[in-house]
Amino acid sequence: MASTDKPTRIAIVTGAAQGIGKAIALRLAKDGLDVAINDLPRMQEQLTAVSEEIRAMGRNSSIHLADMSNEEEIRTMFNEVIEKYGGLDVMVANAGVCLMTSFLDMPLELYDKTFAINSRSVFLCYQLAAKQMVKQGRGGRIIGASSFGGKSGVQHESLTAYVGTKFAVRGMTQAVAGELGKYGITVNAYAPGLVDTEMARQYVEKHAKEYGIPPEQFAATYYSQVPVRHGGSPEDVAGLVSYLASEESSFMTGQTVSINGGVFCD
Repeated sequence: MASTDKPTRIAIVTGAAQGIGKAIALRLAKDGLDVAINDLPRMQEQLTAVSEEIRAMGRNSSIHLADMSNEEEIRTMFNEVIEKYGGLDVMVANAGVCLMTSFLDMPLELYDKTFAINSRSVFLCYQLAAKQMVKQGRGGRIIGASSFGGKSGVQHESLTAYVGTKFAVRGMTQAVAGELGKYGITVNAYAPGLVDTEMARQYVEKHAKEYGIPPEQFAATYYSQVPVRHGGSPEDVAGLVSYLASEESSFMTGQTVSINGGVFCD
């Protein structure tokens, strides 16, 4: 009798050395996927540790060092993954930066860098993943990182470029979903609020300093305005991505899903 076992699904997660990306990579491995993970060369030690955790779960994993602002490095990463695993089923374009500078003082170089990493790299990951998935003919899941800022605008002087990139991911996700649905490929994004990551801690520290208060006081004041009265964890976001990446999410596409404790509602 022929085996009815389905082939193992393959995922790429960018920015996976820490924070939300790490939690997503580990969750997808727990869900039974083989996971190729990416981050910057300076994050190699942390990335290797995540890959080892994945392999300890009995899944295959590989690390791919690439700067998401560099087109050739992104293309090389995809080529490496396809060569190693023979295909791709889930693309999670998670990598991003939050370079906080006043709008009035923002140099164009910082604006361009933020868009290169947070928006252009998402476009490239979406496009390269889609081409591979269309070629395979078995559908797929493409997932991007937007933000609470990509929904609300977060009217703060230091976040202009960041917010712009997250609105861009949201719009791109909707547009690409419309084109790829006929191939059985869904395209969605997640939009977290304040989640306990290094990026969030830097945000809290910067703004606490501006107000002349301890970071703990700033965080407590912020969380007092959140309906659930606490921040999120990387694992909270990973749980959402687990569903978006699953085969059960076939009727959900073009959405940027808020996960923010209720501080902003669509």
